[in-house]
Amino acid sequence: MGFLRLLVLAVLASEPRVAGGAETVGNSSEGLLEFYIGKFRYFKLNRPSPEDAILRHISSNASFLIFQIHSQYQNTTISFSKTLLHNTSGTGTDRGLVFILRPEQSMCTWHLETLDAEPVQNMAIPLTYSERDPVPGGCNLEFDLNIDPNIYLEYNFFETTIKFAPANLGYARGTNPLPCDIGTGRDSRWRLLYDVYQYFLPENDLTQEGLLKHLQRMAEVPQVKASAIKVVTLTANDRTSVSFSSLRGQGVIYNVIVRDPLLNTSAAYVPAHTYACSFEAKEGNCSSLRRVSTKVFFTLFALLGLFICFFGHRFWKTGNLKIFQDDGVFWVTFSCVAVLIPVVFMGCLRILNILTCGFIGSYSVVLASDSYLYTSLSYITLNVLKRALNVDFHRAFTNVPFQTNDFIILAVWGMLAVSGITLQIRRERGRPFFPPHPYKLWKRERERRVTNVLDPSYHIPPLRERLCGQLTQIKELFRKEQPAGERTPLLL
Repeated sequence: MGFLRLLVLAVLASEPRVAGGAETVGNSSEGLLEFYIGKFRYFKLNRPSPEDAILRHISSNASFLIFQIHSQYQNTTISFSKTLLHNTSGTGTDRGLVFILRPEQSMCTWHLETLDAEPVQNMAIPLTYSERDPVPGGCNLEFDLNIDPNIYLEYNFFETTIKFAPANLGYARGTNPLPCDIGTGRDSRWRLLYDVYQYFLPENDLTQEGLLKHLQRMAEVPQVKASAIKVVTLTANDRTSVSFSSLRGQGVIYNVIVRDPLLNTSAAYVPAHTYACSFEAKEGNCSSLRRVSTKVFFTLFALLGLFICFFGHRFWKTGNLKIFQDDGVFWVTFSCVAVLIPVVFMGCLRILNILTCGFIGSYSVVLASDSYLYTSLSYITLNVLKRALNVDFHRAFTNVPFQTNDFIILAVWGMLAVSGITLQIRRERGRPFFPPHPYKLWKRERERRVTNVLDPSYHIPPLRERLCGQLTQIKELFRKEQPAGERTPLLL
């Protein structure tokens, strides 16, 4: 056994230590997980057997390091030691710890465990930063850890909110950090900027392997900038909280990059992910959001949409701009746009009816498709409904992914709209307008009465005579009834 252990250590020592995206899989011998700077590692944790991890050969240029661990939906606990305390450990699906390195320190250890009954597949990576880089979560006053690089995520049906602790300026090994709340000048942490990034997973991808693979693009600063969408930049005066529209069943990864504009350095927080749904719920979980049972709603809604699209004319009855975060501005603008289109087409109601039937009918098919197959096009109306139903939705960013399904359904929407409009125009050519304009009907009827002397309505008395006649009839109701019989005197 001794020779075998030496052989394993020799093999580990001979492995090339490359930074930036290399992966290793499995557990090390002797119950000890070995990590390398900048290398992702896959491993499983079991409840009966927690693991101790180790990182060797830390560069002397590094001032601090962040160790982060990720799983899909099962919680993992990461701690500085086997004794779990609130201010020295964290539990969740996306968690990390900041290690402030001491002078001459070249090795770190930490403790990993899970309380889940099932084995948990994890992916972890340690990343080092220099004394010039800002420290994510270095000025934490809200969460449990003294230095907290984590992003805390909450969601409901309407919005998903991320929160994080403010960062501090970097500092060398063996020195004290700068105070967080003394001074707000250029030499303090108030000069730091926070870039919030959003990354969409492929549509309908609920797999664990897919998530862990894409999380690798959101851990380090260069990969985040290259892969994700920057949503907003916050200053130190802004609240470290950002809201987004919830996309149920769509995987989204969030991360924050803190930048020091004076030194031109940056550091990344620990990314957090969500599907805006639960994998463990018995009803309404992520896997059942788009079941085959929604086909019934799809035979009904889609057919109704197609019917309106092609034949509706004959049965028609008469983001992210900051300024739109104000409800008054948004609803006034929305109402003006909604009223403007009918006003523009007021002179040609037939075209207005046909266009409305074509677009609304074809969009009904899009909404029906969303109940069966994910598409971002449904959020054209869903986001407006969320804005109307939720008072806090105005602060949410409403970014949505535009992927393969959306291109296909957009093409179907356009094809149905164009073909439906064309069919209605051909069918209605040469036919009278429908519906008739109420004002034109009234005007035509008035002219007919004036010119047609044979029409009994032509001989209707003036209003004054009709009113006098009505009063006379009312007086007759109150006149006493005359007695019957002879009333004249007898003539002699």
